[in-house]
Amino acid sequence: MRINVFSVFRYFTLLSFLAIGLTVPVQADELLMIEHAQGQTQVQNLPKTVAVLDWSTLDTMAGLGVQAQGIPNSNILPPMLSEYEDARFVRIGTLFEPDYEALKNLQPDLIILGRRAAGQYAEVAKYGPTLDLTPNPNDMLGSVVRNTEILGQIFDREQQAAELTAKLQASVKQLQTLSAQQGTGLTLLTTGGKMSAFGIGTRFGMIHDVFGVQPAVADLKVGRHGQSVSYEFLLEANPDWLFVMDRDAAIGREGVAAQQMMDNELVQATEAGAKGQIVYLEPVGWYLLDNSGLRVMQDNVDRLVDVFSK
Repeated sequence: MRINVFSVFRYFTLLSFLAIGLTVPVQADELLMIEHAQGQTQVQNLPKTVAVLDWSTLDTMAGLGVQAQGIPNSNILPPMLSEYEDARFVRIGTLFEPDYEALKNLQPDLIILGRRAAGQYAEVAKYGPTLDLTPNPNDMLGSVVRNTEILGQIFDREQQAAELTAKLQASVKQLQTLSAQQGTGLTLLTTGGKMSAFGIGTRFGMIHDVFGVQPAVADLKVGRHGQSVSYEFLLEANPDWLFVMDRDAAIGREGVAAQQMMDNELVQATEAGAKGQIVYLEPVGWYLLDNSGLRVMQDNVDRLVDVFSK
């Protein structure tokens, strides 16, 4: 019997390829093109060394079960991020000012910035692939969902990201249903014995924009620091609900507590004061994290659902 040598060669070659296919796992794409607030950046899939200058991003990463190696240097570590107290995490600058020497030494595979350091993007990007995950103030919920999906893609946590964002969106819908029956509201920030009000389209406007509470005042000044207001203003606005956050408490500074400022005859004369409908928002999550981390937004939505369900 004549043996076709070429056929035998092809047969064993095919077996070899099949064996390789069975023993070598399929590798994920090594590079991903990510769209973010300042354009597009090609990043490594499953980066090993990650530097983050944004508390809300660290909160979302924690929700997905991943950690950064470089973090902000701050006197105030948000309680929900206590895992980063360990000295093994490299401090890479403040939320506003990156430490370029620290970044150079860390040699990160990925750098992530938030709102406070966004202006340093061009310089930071010299030290590694950089994403700006600053949320869009006109689409806060959408921004949190998109940023969670981006991080899920980068860290191979896409299923987790999908489940967590679906839960958040369902909770927001529940809150919107409840808030539609609650009348009007006004959001206040207290600091140094003074008050500012925030309305639609502002940094803390999601009480109205996302959560659905009807604003007591429709034409509040839009700006980073809100509109300075007085007790007389509160009485005239006469909201059914007051949502108050204490900036001094958020940054660990001594001052007049928000509860003390609301203990005022004019405040008590409003519908909110008379009905005991003054809600003190969790200051760290709302102020330091801008309520734009996945876990912190979910927690704050759950708190308001609980408040409106009583």
